[in-house]
Formats: sequence, structure tokens, C-alpha cells
Amino acid sequence: MAAVEFENVNPAVFERAAERVITVEEEDENHKDKIDSREVFDMIRFINDPEHPLTLEELNVVQQSLVEVSDDESQVKVQFTPTIPHCSMATLIGLAIRVKLLRSLPERFKVDVTITPGAHQSELAVNKQLADKERVAAALENSHLLEVINQCLVRKK
Repeated sequence: MAAVEFENVNPAVFERAAERVITVEEEDENHKDKIDSREVFDMIRFINDPEHPLTLEELNVVQQSLVEVSDDESQVKVQFTPTIPHCSMATLIGLAIRVKLLRSLPERFKVDVTITPGAHQSELAVNKQLADKERVAAALENSHLLEVINQCLVRKK
């Protein structure tokens, strides 16, 4: 069996945020609460990194402070920060975040996923790919790529 080569052999690991306390109103099916940045962060924080057995939160790739939500305008913007500036998995990570949000949020939401400015050497190219609906749709038609994305989305205990 060939050895796996990592781009970032020894990534920094960060502490996870505390679990969000669910209020009585949030559990009430008849109560309509607005989606906020913490709720969106909770949707993406447990996405698995495609290279390491860690979550995107543990690698500090996603942070609540980089999530913007306008429930009234049905807009979600997420910036993510690859662990290294030449990360070849950046597009895959962005696709995983986008797919998770598209599957989790109500259809009315427009989702923008971008790399944190200055965090990647191919930031503009990756952002262009992630913003192009046709490219995203074509990527998700690739069964192998979809399988990899789905593995990133399986929550590990």
C-alpha cells in the first residue's frame, strides 16, 4: 500500500466552539425564527477535511466570524481559510461547504462561498469556480467527486 502524502503534514488544530443551547422557542415547530450566522456555522463546522481526520472547524478553515447571514434578504455568505496558501483541496472544500448549505438551508437562500481574501494563491480562480452555477452543477454530476464530497459531509462522532 502506498503512503499517503499530505500537503500540510502537521496542521494546527483549534478548539471547537461550545454546542449551541437550543431554546424552547427554537424547538417549537410553530415558532419561525430567523436563520443567523451561528446556525449556518453549526451547519458547516463538522464538515470533514478531505485530507486530515479533522473537521473544518478544528482546522480553523471555517469560523463563525466569517459567516454573514441576511435572513430578510435570503442571503448567506461564507468565507473559508485553507490551512496553507497553496492548498490543492480548496475548491473541494468550497464545494463541500456549498453543497452542505444548499442541502440544509431553505431553497430561498442564495449561497456565496469564497476564500478569505489573501488566504490562497489561487483565490480568484477558486472563487470564480465556486460562484459559477454551471461549473458547480457539472462538478456534482461527477460521481467520484460527489462521493468525496459526501464523505466530507458525513458527521463523525
